[in-house]
Order: sequence, then structure tokens, then C-alpha cells
Amino acid sequence: MFVVRGEEILLIEKKRGHGAGKVNGPGGKIDPGETPLECAVRETEEELLISVKDAYKVAELWFRMSDCPDILCHVFLGSDFEGKPTETDEAVPLWVPLDFIPYERMWQDDRHWLPLVLAGKSIIGKFVFEGETMIWKEINDVAF
Repeated sequence: MFVVRGEEILLIEKKRGHGAGKVNGPGGKIDPGETPLECAVRETEEELLISVKDAYKVAELWFRMSDCPDILCHVFLGSDFEGKPTETDEAVPLWVPLDFIPYERMWQDDRHWLPLVLAGKSIIGKFVFEGETMIWKEINDVAF
């Protein structure tokens, strides 16, 4: 889940689990019986103590990583939320200007797809990693 407010985007510094120490958007694993949207809203509530009201899907990202099972990530954007982004045991909230997204602190794929969805595109992306190094990518426009 990526929340955009004016010329800023709400990111997190992940404190634990896969990708700890990296900057990303809040998210996590889908619970049984839960839709991807319900998961994204729930995970954002758990990680930042805010409830996003207008989220919509902008991407599906498929990851093959050498050190974990394959991952399908559903990406949502929103701007309207209730609550105040608050640090939890999982994440530190970071409001950053859209022109200064800290890609050097993020997964290598983010610099390839995030600007596209922030520009209004919907995409499907496929990425292969060896450790934390991206070795292959494919990104295509799609309609959701």
C-alpha cells in the first residue's frame, strides 16, 4: 500500500522480517478468506495505525528470489486515510517528497515500477533476484 498526499508518499522503514532495514510500502501475507485489498488495508493498519479509505489496485508484482518461495505482490495506491502514521514494532513511517524517493534504500526493482504507477499506469511486473541483486525484469502495462 502506497499512500500519496499532495507531493509526498508515505513509506516505511521495515523493522523486522523479510526486507528488514529496507524502505518500502506497508504490506504482508494474505490471510485465509481475505482479498488482496483487505490484506493491504489490514497490514497498513497494523504497521502504521492508519486506515486507508480509497485504495485501488495499480500493480501485480511477481518475484522469484533465491532465498525464499516465489512471491505475488498486489500493489495499491490511496490518499484518503484516518489516523496518524505512527511507528510500531514493525515499521517506522516516512513521508518523503515524490521527487526524492530513497530508491537506494529500497529493493532494486522499485526504481523500475514505482515511478510508472505513480504516473498513473497499471502494470504487471516480473522480477528475478539472486540474494538482494535483481538479475532479470519484465514490466507490462495492464488494466485492472
